[in-house]
This record gives sequence, C-alpha cells and structure tokens, in this order.
Amino acid sequence: METSFRGLGARLGLAGFFFLSALLVASLTGLPDGTPESPEPPGPSDALMPTVSEPQEPTGSHPMDRVIDGAIQQGQSLAEALGAHGISVRLTHEIAQALRPHVNFRNIRPGATFEATLDETGALRHFLYRASPLEVYEVTREEAKYRVTRHDVPIERRVEHIAGTITSSLFESMEALGEKPEVVSRFVGIFVWDFDFNSHARPGDRFRMLVEKTYSGATFVRYGKILVAEYENRGKTYTGIYFETSPGRGDFYTPDGRSVRKTFLRSPLTYTRISSGYTHHRHHPILGGVRPHLAIDYAAPQGTPVRAVADGAVLSAGWNGGNGKSVLIQHRGGYRTMYNHLSTIPPGIRNGSRVRQKQVIGTVGSTGLSTGPHLDYRVIKDGHFVNPLTQKFIQGDPVPASRQAAFRQLRERLLQEVRSPTLAITTSDTD
Repeated sequence: METSFRGLGARLGLAGFFFLSALLVASLTGLPDGTPESPEPPGPSDALMPTVSEPQEPTGSHPMDRVIDGAIQQGQSLAEALGAHGISVRLTHEIAQALRPHVNFRNIRPGATFEATLDETGALRHFLYRASPLEVYEVTREEAKYRVTRHDVPIERRVEHIAGTITSSLFESMEALGEKPEVVSRFVGIFVWDFDFNSHARPGDRFRMLVEKTYSGATFVRYGKILVAEYENRGKTYTGIYFETSPGRGDFYTPDGRSVRKTFLRSPLTYTRISSGYTHHRHHPILGGVRPHLAIDYAAPQGTPVRAVADGAVLSAGWNGGNGKSVLIQHRGGYRTMYNHLSTIPPGIRNGSRVRQKQVIGTVGSTGLSTGPHLDYRVIKDGHFVNPLTQKFIQGDPVPASRQAAFRQLRERLLQEVRSPTLAITTSDTD
C-alpha cells in the first residue's frame, strides 16, 4: 500500500510538472490560458519545417539576370571586347552571327558600346549594340533563334553660333569652346586661298561662324554644313558664305558673290607654322655662309600630309640631292611648285601622273640637307623662283547672274545672324 501511494504521488507530481510547463509556454506565447493555437496541434514534422517566402518578381524583369556593360577600346574587335567581360566564346560567336548581316565588323569604331543580359543559366536573353549614337541594334532570343532589330534614333539638327578670339592658336581657341578639330580644319579650309593661318594668324584675331550640328538627345553626333564663316585679322575681315547654285551643289562665296576658290592654295599644309621665310640672304644651318632661301619652310611633325596647291602634272618624284625626297609639279599659267625633304611619296605620285588640288603628294620629313622635320616649299613662275606668300592667283567662277538675287537675300540674313546672333534655328528629323 505504501508503494502504491508513493507511485501515485510520483505520477501526480509528474502531471503537475507538465501542467506548470504548459502554463509557462502559454504566458510566453501570449495565448490565453488553455487556448490552443490551432484546432489541430502541429505534428513533429511540421514543427521542424522552415518557412520559405518566394521573392516577388516585378512584372517584365528577371531578378536572377546578369547584366554586362562594356565599350570597344582602340584596336579591339567585338569578340575581344565581349571576351574581356567574361562572355564565353560560344555566346560571342552566336551574337556575332546574329549581327553579321547588319554590322560591318571590319569597321568597328572605338567607343561603340554594348549591353548583354544573361539569364540564370548563362544563356543570352538580350543584347544591345550601339555602333554609334545613331546606329543601335537589339538582339533578342526567341526560343532557339535570335532576332535582330535596328532602332531609329530620334535626332535634332541645330544651327549654332561659334565665336571667339585667338589667344595662342585657332585650334586651341576653338578647343577651349568645346569644339572638335574637324570643324577647325573645315573653317580653315574656307580661307586657304586667301589667308595663310600658318604665317598670318595673330593673337587677338577674331573668328565666328554658323554651323549645323546634329544631336541625339544631349549627345553631340556630328557637324553639318558651315553656313557662314568670318575671320578678322589686322582690321581686315575674310568672309565665306555657303550658297547652292543648283540643288545639292554649293560652295563658298564672298559677300559680293565672288568664289573664295582660287587656282592655288596659300599653303600646302593645313595647319602648322613658318620656320623660315623667303629671302635672298639667310645663313645656311648646314653649309654655312649667307645664301638665298627662295622658299617657305613650314615646321611640322614627321608624317604630316603635304597637299598639292593646284591641279597639275608631276614632272619628277623621288630623290633630288640636298632636297632629299622631292616632288615637282607643273601647273597652268607657267607655274611650277616644289616640295622638298619629304619622308614618303605615295606610289601613285610619279613622273607624268596627274594631281588635283588638295591631293596628298607626300608627307613631311627630314631627308637630304635638313636639320629636322619640315617642308621646304617653292614656287617657280616662268622659270624664276617667286615668293609664294605674295602671289595673286586666278579666282573661281562667281555666283551665276540668274542666282544673284537669291544669294543677296541669303547673304543679308546670314551676315546679320553671325554678327549679332539672336536666333537659333532648330529642326527635328530622324535618320
């Protein structure tokens, strides 16, 4: 009997222990005493299973995708650029094959950009290739095939006013305004028949022009036509007005309708400086003594292109003693020009070949009796050397009489706008 009572007490004590434990759990979970959490208590396996909440995928996006942005560097192919960003050879080949009918891979431009989107398996979902601001291709995967779409990029054409004052050089002054070398060369090209920027440009000279520019959004794409340009030097103003004498055929004219073109350029180099002028008394840097220097020496870097100053026929091209590699050209009107100390002469420039004005006939060098890279340029008139900077050459054709009224109307508007710009002409178009 005593043993039975002891067993009963033990069972009652154990029951009390479980009862107190249940009260403690209830107080910690905030549930009312004796209220179950659910109609059916969870089984052992349910109690150990962790709760996983699936990520909510935004409409049209793929959170597990990998996006790779890159750009083509100088000398890189598209395949090399993609490989440098970890894109596999197989996938690179697939992208190239899809784009090949649309893109000339031999003409890949540095700065072209791409954006590749890969899914969680590494397969291509989407590829965007910007060959230029106006040439954009999109590659998308459709089951086992790729589809290529070229996008039309909205562009805006504007006429903008550029003006400034020369501080050290025309190139540096325009560069300071944010302009590119291309427009500087084109500006100089308008006046090459009348003004030699190599020898006559001075700090304090002023320049201005109206030029067409194309933009894609806020990104500059390219220059269009220069509509009017002016350059002021020592109180004299040089003006070129672009005018079409027939649809699609235009040129630059002075305000009185004369062509800015002449039979001869003022200089065979586009932009450099004169290191030695035309004189009958100059100390020779190599042979010594005072000797005539019946030429203009243009200091320029090795390899600078040298242009024919006028149409003509090559009389000789090759080595010419102390003149080094030299080209001699016969022109109309009894003129000949000579270009000395060249580093190279193109294969097509040889005895008897015809050349056109502005055609490259060699590159600056230091061959023959020369102390450094420069061009020795000479002009011969009726068998005698003459100063190239003082010659007056024949002009091109003026504005035709039938177009004079239209030219005068355009001239008044453009000169007013370039000299006191108050209007920006803007048109929108799509390439």
